Amino acid sequence: MSEIRTRIAPSPTGDPHVGTAYIALFNRCFAHNRKGKFILRIEDTDQTRSTGQSEQDILAALRWLGLDWDEGPDMGGDYGPYRQSERSAIYSNHIETLLQKEKAFHCFCSSERLDKVRLQQMEAKQQPGYDGHCLALSKEAVQEKLDAGEKHVIRMKIPDSGECVFTDLLRGEVHINWEQIDMQVLIKSDGLPTYHFANVVDDHLMAITHVIRGEEWINSVPKHVLLYEYFEWEPPVFCHMPLLRNPDKSKLSKRKNPTSINYYRAMGYLPQALVNYLGMMGWTMPTGVEKFSMDEMTNALSLERISLGGPIFDIEKLDWLNGKYIREDLSDEEFIAEFANWAFQSEKVEAIVPLLKQRVERFSDVVSLGQFFISAGVQVSVESFQHKSLDKDACLKILQFSLWHLESVGNWQRDSIEGKLQELANSLEIKIRDFLFPLFVAVTGKAVSISVIESISIIGLDITRARIRSAMAVLGGISKKVAKNLEKEYKQLS
Repeated sequence: MSEIRTRIAPSPTGDPHVGTAYIALFNRCFAHNRKGKFILRIEDTDQTRSTGQSEQDILAALRWLGLDWDEGPDMGGDYGPYRQSERSAIYSNHIETLLQKEKAFHCFCSSERLDKVRLQQMEAKQQPGYDGHCLALSKEAVQEKLDAGEKHVIRMKIPDSGECVFTDLLRGEVHINWEQIDMQVLIKSDGLPTYHFANVVDDHLMAITHVIRGEEWINSVPKHVLLYEYFEWEPPVFCHMPLLRNPDKSKLSKRKNPTSINYYRAMGYLPQALVNYLGMMGWTMPTGVEKFSMDEMTNALSLERISLGGPIFDIEKLDWLNGKYIREDLSDEEFIAEFANWAFQSEKVEAIVPLLKQRVERFSDVVSLGQFFISAGVQVSVESFQHKSLDKDACLKILQFSLWHLESVGNWQRDSIEGKLQELANSLEIKIRDFLFPLFVAVTGKAVSISVIESISIIGLDITRARIRSAMAVLGGISKKVAKNLEKEYKQLS
C-alpha cells in the first residue's frame, strides 16, 4: 500500500481556531499511526482576507499545541510549494485541461444578472444555482468575448440528472442528487482558483490519501468527486468529522464560546491538556481513560471508533482536565516555571510595567492595580455600570458595537484600537470619556483604572472579547430581536 498522507489546510484569514487544531490532531495521529506523513498547506487564494500575520499566528498556535507537520510552507518538502498563492501556474495548466475536455466553460454573467436569477429561483421555491446561461455560447462567441477582455469566471459542468454516490469512512455510502449541486466557479474573475478547484488539484498532486475534515464539507464532495473523474484521477478516502458544538448543541462559534487557540493560551491552559481534550471530541481511548498524551492517542487511534454525535466543547470539562494535568504532571518547580512563563512573558511585562510605574507607590499596589492583566476575568455587577449619562441599554449597545468594531482591527496596536473606538464614539455622537466607561468596567473591572485603550492592546482581542461578552451577560444580554436591530444600525454606521 502507498504511504498514508493526510493534510490540514487552514485559510490565513483570522484567529487560529480550535476547530483547526481538532481536525489537525486527528489527521496527524492517523497518519503517524500508520507511519505516514502529515502535511500543512496554506489555502490563501482569498487575497482580500488572507494575511501573512494570520498565517504566522496559525503556525505558532499549532506548534504550541505540539501539532507539528512533516511538510509545509516553513520547511518545504517534495510536493511544494505549500501556499496556494504560489501555485498559480499549476492551476492555470489544469484548468486548461478541463476547458479542452469541455468539462468546464467560461461564464460572462454579471453579478446583477446572477442576483436576479437567484431571486427568481427563490421566489419560485427552486434550488438556487447557476442557470447555465453561458453554456449556450458558441466557441466563436466565447473567443470574441475573451479577446475583448470581458470579465469572466470559469465554471465546471454538472450532470443534468442522476446522483453522486461516494463512500464516507464514518457514514458508509452517501447519495446526493446532482440537481442539488451548482455549476461551481473553479477560477474567479481575478484568475485565482476557488477552494474547490485548488483543493482537488493540490490533494492529488500532493498525493493525499485520506481527506479528514469537518462534516460541513460533505455536500461539496460531489463537486470534488466529479473533478477527480474529469481529470481521471483516483479520489482519496473521505472521512468527515463531526462538528464541535456549543453546550446548546449549536455549531461552535466565537459568538457563544471562545474559539481562538490564542485565548486558551492566554488564559493559562497547558497545551497538552487542550490537545487531550480535543482528542476526546467524538472519540474515546479503547481503555476508556480520559487523560492521555498525543503519543498514546496516535498509537490507539482508529477512525472507525469516532462517534457521529456532535461533540460538546464544554469549558468546564476542559478546566477539570487542565487541573488534572497541573496537579498530576507538574512538580512544584515545574509549576513555578510554567506559571512564571505564562504570567511574566517578557513582551507582556515590558508593555505593562510603564503603565504600573506611573500609578503605584508601593510594590504591593501592583496586585490590586494590575491583576486584571493576568486574571481569568473581572468581577462586575449591574451596579458597576451605573453612569450619569448612560443607562443599561446604552452600555449594552456600546459594548456590542465596540466588540464588532474591534474585531475589524487589522493591526492590533494601540493607535489602531484608539482610532477605531474614537471613530465609533464620533459616529454615535457620544463623548469619548462617556463612551469608554462601559469598556473600562468590562475590561478592567473598574470605572477608573489604567487606560482601557492600553489595556485592550495588551490583553488582546481574545480576552477582550470574552470580557465584553461576560459584561453583556451581567447586564442581562441582548435578545435576538434587539440584536438584529443593533446589527442593522451598526451596518448603517459603518
